[in-house]
Amino acid sequence: MNRLARWARAEWGPLYVAVREPLLRRRWRWRWRAMPMTLAAVCLTGLIQLVQNQPWGYRPVQDLGAVRAEDPLWLALLRTPLSLFVPALDLPVWGALAQILLAFGVAEICLGWWRTLAVAYAATLAGTLYARLGIWLGPDSPLGLPPSDAWVVDTGPSAAVVGLAVFLGWRYGAYVTAGVVVLAMVVEVALKENLAGKEHLAAIAAVLVVCAVGQFRSTARRGSSGSGRPPSQSCSARRGRDQRRSW
Repeated sequence: MNRLARWARAEWGPLYVAVREPLLRRRWRWRWRAMPMTLAAVCLTGLIQLVQNQPWGYRPVQDLGAVRAEDPLWLALLRTPLSLFVPALDLPVWGALAQILLAFGVAEICLGWWRTLAVAYAATLAGTLYARLGIWLGPDSPLGLPPSDAWVVDTGPSAAVVGLAVFLGWRYGAYVTAGVVVLAMVVEVALKENLAGKEHLAAIAAVLVVCAVGQFRSTARRGSSGSGRPPSQSCSARRGRDQRRSW
């Protein structure tokens, strides 16, 4: 039991501290202010779900926020910001809302709202662009998709949630957790090969590239610090909290 507790502390301890400290600095009734963007995203997703299930609301939501590979690229890019909050019609909306609340909430507290949105949109855009590439490659390619997937709506918030989970796992050293998320997406594609599953893998690939770039920048900064201290201490001393929170 003690071994399991030590492992859990090593795996999730830094992330737990990163979430706990900002919340403790606020009174209980004001803690929701630590993640205003997340709460807005949850409300927006719920509102879109309500609207698109109305006879008069389905078409406007599709026109403004539904992205398909058959769409012109410029139109897909215009719809991408809203598409992040359009839940799938064939899945319970409560699952999407819970995922957004957890993944976006933790990320916003740890990274700030704009970094959270940047990672989320990078993951979503990677899935959108992959769908076009996959259809161009065709079903005979391991990375390809059948032509019928050109009319399938993109994943909505799920690609962003997966991307944020992997990014947070890398950022705060929860590598096993991030690996489990990646493995779960691979198993999803193996058991049910569809557009959504492959878009999730594309989102993960994009986030891993972001992580690799961040690691390279961090290593380069440590190498040029010129301090006799250990690299992490040298960076922290010279640049302070902003350095420790950078990508």
